[in-house]
Amino acid sequence: MSYIYETHLHTTAASACAKSAGYEYISFYKNLGYDGIIVTDHFFNGNCCVPQNLPWEERVDIFCSGYEDAKSEGDKQGLKVFFAWECRFNGDEFLVYGLDKKWLKAHPEIMTWDHITHYQQIKANGGLVVQAHPFRERGYLSEIYVHPHQCDAFEVANCGNPHEQDRLAYRYAKEHHITMTAGSDIHHVGRTDNGYIYGMEFDTPLDSITDYVTRIKHQSGFSLHVPPQHLAWKEGTTNHLPVYIFDKNNNPISTDSVACILSTF
Repeated sequence: MSYIYETHLHTTAASACAKSAGYEYISFYKNLGYDGIIVTDHFFNGNCCVPQNLPWEERVDIFCSGYEDAKSEGDKQGLKVFFAWECRFNGDEFLVYGLDKKWLKAHPEIMTWDHITHYQQIKANGGLVVQAHPFRERGYLSEIYVHPHQCDAFEVANCGNPHEQDRLAYRYAKEHHITMTAGSDIHHVGRTDNGYIYGMEFDTPLDSITDYVTRIKHQSGFSLHVPPQHLAWKEGTTNHLPVYIFDKNNNPISTDSVACILSTF
């Protein structure tokens, strides 16, 4: 038996692009047979709808309300609900798992951190950093920034991506031995860009977000809840925007072809 979890989900409480409130997701995932969901709203440096002119702690309270709303309904229906968030730098985004509201309230300086400080601080406090949709291409992006050294894992399957962008992430992670995760990046109950619902499968149920962090870091007891054909490499798969792979010192290395991208770490 496997236990499936949604790892990338947005609510109207904090994500400006979301169309569904936290509580609305519960029966949907319950009916799909999922054991739980992780709410990952856009943080203040991303596409967030929390007013900027409020005191920090009040902003954090509003930000966390989407998760709390989902958690309340999840408790009623028997679906586990965990808390995380999605932060943004220069178009590149990262999912942060394992920390809570109290931690956020105590760290307003998070808004000033660069990639290296961010990763070091999250890791030092027991958290997990996953680069979300690392090879995503969008009309509002002019370049792709990939950070294999400033995170613990890559989200290699994301329902907001065309399959070829996921294939690039999957092949890069596989060839460079990077831990892989998958999530729907869902913003509206029952709807995703590619029409599928992804997630992570575990051989035993999770009991907390800390449990999720531990298992991903240990790289055991889980698999991607993704149709295999979505990640199978196809000849002709390519990037359409310039790609920069960042080294250990967070310096960019320009790449101009799929072959160069896949060989660069």
